[in-house]
Amino acid sequence: MAQCLQSVQEFIQDSFVPMVAVLCSEDAEKVTRKNNLNFSELVRPFCRLTSEGHMRDPNNQIQVIKNLKINISNIVTQPPQPTVIRKMLSEVVSVSQPADGLVANVITAGDYDLNISDRSIKASVPWYNNWKESLMELSTSKFFTATTPWFEAYRENFFQSMPASDHEFLNHYLACMLVVSSREAEPVEQFLKLSQEQHQIQHSNEYSYPKWFIPNTLKYYVLLHDISEGDEQRADSVYEEMKQRYGTQGCYLLKINSRSSAIGSDEQIPDPWSQYLQKINFQNQDFNDESPSVVINSKNIENSINAEEADELDFSSKDGVPNNFKAHPLQLDHPSDPGGHLDSLEALKCTAPVSEAKKQTSVTTHGACLTLNDHDRIRQFIQEFTFRGLLPHIEKTIRQLNDQLVSRKGLSRSLFSATKKWFSGSKVPEKSINEPKNTAGLLYPPEAPELQIRKMADLCFLVQHYDLAYSCYHTAKKDFLNDQAMLYAAGALEMAAISAFLQPGAPRPYPAHYMDTAIQTYKDMCKNMVLAERCALLSAEVLKSQTKYSEAATLLIRMTSEEESVSVSSPLASCSEDSDLRSALLLEQAAHCFINMRSPMVRKFAFHMILAGHRYSKAGQKRHALRCYCQAMQVYKGKGWSLAEDHINFTIGRQSFTLRQLENAVSAFRHILINDSKQTASQQGTFLREYLYVYKSVSQLSPEGPLPQLPLPCIESSATRVFFGHDRRLAEGVKQAATHVSLDQEFDRDLSQQWKELEEQVVAIVNRGAVPVNFQPTQYCLNSQTDNLRFPMAVVEEPIIVEVVFKNPLKVPLVLTDLSLLWKFQPKDFCRLQNGEAKEVISNEKDAHMKPMVKNDVIGTEVIPEFNMSHEETKVARLKLFPHQTGELHILGVVYNLGTIPSPNMVDGIDSFAGIQTEGNLTSNGMSVRGRQDLEIQGPRLNNTKEEKTSVKHGPDRRLDPVITPPMPLLEVFFINFPTGLLCGEIRKAYVEFVNVSKVPLNALKVVSKHPEFFTFGSHSAPLTPLSPTASENCSAYKTVVSDSSSACTATTSLVSPVDFGVGCDNPGLGVVDIPLPDSVLLPGTSIQLPMWLRGPDKEGVHEINFLFYYKSTESTSKLSHRVLRHTAVICTSRSLSVRATVCRSNTFQDDDDGRNGNMLVFVDVENINTNEAGVREFHIVQVSSSSKHWRLQKCINPCEDKDAKLSSRERGKLCFRATKCKSQEATSSALGKYTFTDINLGNEQIISATTPCADFFFRSCQSTESKKTVLSGQPAHVSSRWQSNDVTKVVRNCNEVDLNIIVLWKAYVVEDNKQLILEGQLHVALQTIGNEVCSLSQKQEAQEMVLLKFIRPEQPPSLARPSMEQLSHLIKTSLRYPESYDHPFLQKSLCMVPVTLTLSNCSLAGVDVIIDLRHKATSPETLEVHGSFTWLGKTQYKLQLKAQEIQKLQLKACFIHAGVYNLGTPRVFAKLTDQGSMCETSQQNSMPALIIINSV
Repeated sequence: MAQCLQSVQEFIQDSFVPMVAVLCSEDAEKVTRKNNLNFSELVRPFCRLTSEGHMRDPNNQIQVIKNLKINISNIVTQPPQPTVIRKMLSEVVSVSQPADGLVANVITAGDYDLNISDRSIKASVPWYNNWKESLMELSTSKFFTATTPWFEAYRENFFQSMPASDHEFLNHYLACMLVVSSREAEPVEQFLKLSQEQHQIQHSNEYSYPKWFIPNTLKYYVLLHDISEGDEQRADSVYEEMKQRYGTQGCYLLKINSRSSAIGSDEQIPDPWSQYLQKINFQNQDFNDESPSVVINSKNIENSINAEEADELDFSSKDGVPNNFKAHPLQLDHPSDPGGHLDSLEALKCTAPVSEAKKQTSVTTHGACLTLNDHDRIRQFIQEFTFRGLLPHIEKTIRQLNDQLVSRKGLSRSLFSATKKWFSGSKVPEKSINEPKNTAGLLYPPEAPELQIRKMADLCFLVQHYDLAYSCYHTAKKDFLNDQAMLYAAGALEMAAISAFLQPGAPRPYPAHYMDTAIQTYKDMCKNMVLAERCALLSAEVLKSQTKYSEAATLLIRMTSEEESVSVSSPLASCSEDSDLRSALLLEQAAHCFINMRSPMVRKFAFHMILAGHRYSKAGQKRHALRCYCQAMQVYKGKGWSLAEDHINFTIGRQSFTLRQLENAVSAFRHILINDSKQTASQQGTFLREYLYVYKSVSQLSPEGPLPQLPLPCIESSATRVFFGHDRRLAEGVKQAATHVSLDQEFDRDLSQQWKELEEQVVAIVNRGAVPVNFQPTQYCLNSQTDNLRFPMAVVEEPIIVEVVFKNPLKVPLVLTDLSLLWKFQPKDFCRLQNGEAKEVISNEKDAHMKPMVKNDVIGTEVIPEFNMSHEETKVARLKLFPHQTGELHILGVVYNLGTIPSPNMVDGIDSFAGIQTEGNLTSNGMSVRGRQDLEIQGPRLNNTKEEKTSVKHGPDRRLDPVITPPMPLLEVFFINFPTGLLCGEIRKAYVEFVNVSKVPLNALKVVSKHPEFFTFGSHSAPLTPLSPTASENCSAYKTVVSDSSSACTATTSLVSPVDFGVGCDNPGLGVVDIPLPDSVLLPGTSIQLPMWLRGPDKEGVHEINFLFYYKSTESTSKLSHRVLRHTAVICTSRSLSVRATVCRSNTFQDDDDGRNGNMLVFVDVENINTNEAGVREFHIVQVSSSSKHWRLQKCINPCEDKDAKLSSRERGKLCFRATKCKSQEATSSALGKYTFTDINLGNEQIISATTPCADFFFRSCQSTESKKTVLSGQPAHVSSRWQSNDVTKVVRNCNEVDLNIIVLWKAYVVEDNKQLILEGQLHVALQTIGNEVCSLSQKQEAQEMVLLKFIRPEQPPSLARPSMEQLSHLIKTSLRYPESYDHPFLQKSLCMVPVTLTLSNCSLAGVDVIIDLRHKATSPETLEVHGSFTWLGKTQYKLQLKAQEIQKLQLKACFIHAGVYNLGTPRVFAKLTDQGSMCETSQQNSMPALIIINSV
């Protein structure tokens, strides 16, 4: 149980005290009324003796009486009515709320820290104001404070209000004080009248109440003297007369009122009466209006019916929350089921009750005419009365009763009992009329010996003689049980157990079974719940003092579980409300028993606190019910018991609403809604409607106050996205708008990094190769994954879209109306210097109570009229702001009306779940309330410094704090006839439209992409770019001219500079292309269309190609330097042709100048690898072009008969071309970096490859290839490494390099929608080395086999790299000239000698030493069999020295002895560089087989 002010011994002693009656004359009442007190009230604070009393027991042993208290009260001739007692007890509990500022009493039980002190229930204290000051006072106080003062007040008043009964004498009057004023004319006669009146009340049959202990009641005569007005001498004389008449021990002169109330009013005199008068003592009152003769003190009951309680009842019914509490406390489906939770119990605020306000305005002063000496006189008077009057009287009575009992001990007890049964002895047992068969109604006459024993036991108990009392109770108990007088027996058992417990030294254990038997008898047989409750309260206190908390809790709970079954058989039997109050108090004490056990049972504590709160609520004790639920919430909170939490939350909300604590009710209902609820949809709807109704009541109290936070729907703040930009126009017909950025796109971190790199690339080009320090990448859409550390930039007059993610956690739909954003704005002019005067901050929070206007001079706010959310739905709302001024904007949150869809359970405006009857038609269309929710976004966790790593710190997230900058141009881009599918290498012409939709002109328009080889806008030189397709065949995207048949298969040559096509030293930025604008400016509201050529990537598949358009304003601003527009083109490419090419030296030497420069053979292998996916029927190779600084194609060696090379599916064609060095005048252009383009036409029209788009894509493809090689090698292509700087290697390498680019142009015929279309394209092959085959398709890397991991030491590169044997074998080019056939008459002349010319050409740029060895012979049998054998005549070895690129001819003779076919390619040629003496000669590659036919004639 809870801690109490008194020990159990003190509590029991104060519960059973000697009763003294008071009869006062009218004059005596007038004397005491000067102090606003009657006589019993006057002496009540002094009724506890401060000194010990002594008396002798029947054995003549001195008995010490300590701390004795007597009860002096007015005589009331009518017993208190049960209804009045119930009201009084209910009022006592209601007004006894937790005291202010108690020291915290925290009990730690496992994982629970329970605050059981009153600080946990300050919410229900209406006068909870200066609790801190009270806490400081109590912390220094030596007095201990109870934790449940309402229970102690109830218990004290319960014992005081118990009427006297016939089966016990503890509440019977032992004495009577007769009080007469000294101002009476005849005081002695007045004493006589009062004595007669007392005698009549006691002995007349007219009065059955009150009860008197013995017939010979002690009468004590008190002469009351008013010092301020009366004659003291007369009083003394009258007192002398009284002593002679009544004896010195039977009378007393009490002098009071030493001062008048007007004199010495400034003197502070203690008021010991206030604490007693606040406790309503019904022993001195009669609430039966039909008895005019009773003494009544109306002041003591002025607060018996709390005006606040009545007001609460009226308020609850008026506002639609009925007080119907008949359901089980854990049944949530009933409207009476309160539940709820408050995060801070101290947050509950109460309004001061009306009754307290009345008390504060009308304070009554008591004892104003009394001084401290008067206090001492009254205290002395009580001691004299007790020691000289009352105790001797009790001692005498005990002796008399003992003598009577001893005189009867001679008779046999059994015979005595038998005699009583046969002859009825001296008593007449009677049966109760209501219970004729139950001996519990047995009545004894007053002179019965059993009652005499009981009287003696009660007297001994009252004067603390517990040993003798126990013996008497034990004896009486046996007699009563023998007589089957169960009511008497239960009373004897009860007091015997108490006496055994109070015996000093504890000679015997506490007989708890006595108490259990007594309680059971009171309840079951006697049907008297009042006596059973008294017995349970006493036993529970005793068990608690013995730390038997489990037994005490069981006892208290059993009392509450069996109350409803008890029928109303006595005037004091409990009704329903009385039973609820009693059960609530006992359940609360049982809960405290569980928490005070050695191993605290926390969950049982909480469960029984819930039950107690439910019974408190049924009894009308709303504040106590609220307190119980708040204390129980400490256990249920955060443990996953969501249904229990919902019940408690709902109850707290209900009780708070009833107590007019509307803010607390809102908090409680709010907590139900924000948790993950497991309730049914109907129950959640009930919770929501109750919350809306309570919230509306709160908002009506302060309509102009700030909007509070709404709990629904939940906002996922971290998922909030902010978009800066206007709504772009979509595709119109053949126009396709740039994709740019939108809220419908998912964020891709890698893609975002690519856009950032593209922007940095173009910004670096604009800023001469360096990115500015304050560069801030453009971010149009901000989310949780973007960099939000800086303030984002928004442009004035351009909308800002905030995407808020709402989540409805309930199973019922929600309706949000008038949804808009909350913001505040600081105007600033960025174009002018700030002079230090900040402008006033503007906000729309003040206008949030009403529907905000869309138009505003500063910030336009869009309003969504209705936003519906289904049950458990996550939905996105996009809210817009339109800034009209520059400055700093801060988006605070959202404001809206929260409502529900009308419930199908509404009948006549009454919700069957909520039990709330709404006013008007609030729920006919769904109830709604207006509120707000803030957008609070937590920034990323900082993890840079050591301090940040060891602590949890978060950086700022400024996505909701944009800076509104001055106007900027705004570009829109549209693509016309932009393809979605291409063949690999296909060329397609489209158009791009640029539109300036702002009011500011733009310039410096550029585009950058990671794939510059995909597109081109044409060359810088206008003649090289065809503005529109010519009237030639098929309206080709190329620049074409019609060719005649004579020029077929011949070369057409032209010179082009790469700079004209945006490639070279003038444009170091790869992929950054200037878009040609007229006058380089695009004016506001104007548009321009420019041609754009596209080439399908060489690799098949789906390609995403990113374009970043960069532009600036003609007027520079300090905040925003440029803007960008993004576009992602998705192109699906399918296979077309595969081109393989190789180059080798030609064996022939020309006689013209070209012979000295050399020539080569180029073999081009073209295969149709298309799989007819695009409906391609066949490909035509229409032209082969070359581009190089040193080489050019001369002519096609094997032209087709029909000129066109047609390739069907999977067909392959071979072409062979002769390539020669560029002429001298053309070779000089290489120093200028120009390329020679040569076109060999295979069709009817020639494509000018040196113009757009053919040359553009060629240069871009070469540049892209070189950049990739640079990235892979880690060094620029023009930087030579260590071995490249060696002269030998360089010379040798140059012999093998070609640097010839082949461009294959083709056309494809496609059937689509029964129409034939002609596609065209080009493929590039770069020939770098002689003999190496190159393919237009990238070779797939074969998967490497898994090998064991090896750790090796990297080899050091050689200090001097030597050229390889393969490279050295190409220094000398050889050629044999001879007749193909030779006729010789072998019959006439046996030897045939044929002249052969061996031509040697030095292919290097250095001198070469050459050795020709003719001794080589074919030794293999196969060779001999096929070709036969011959002999060279003359020298067998020749040594020559060839200068750079020199050609020498050596005349040889071959000798044959018979006819046949011979191979003359047997000479072996060895060469080495002249300056390299240490280098060995290397065998040169043999030329093609030289076959000669020798005929015999």
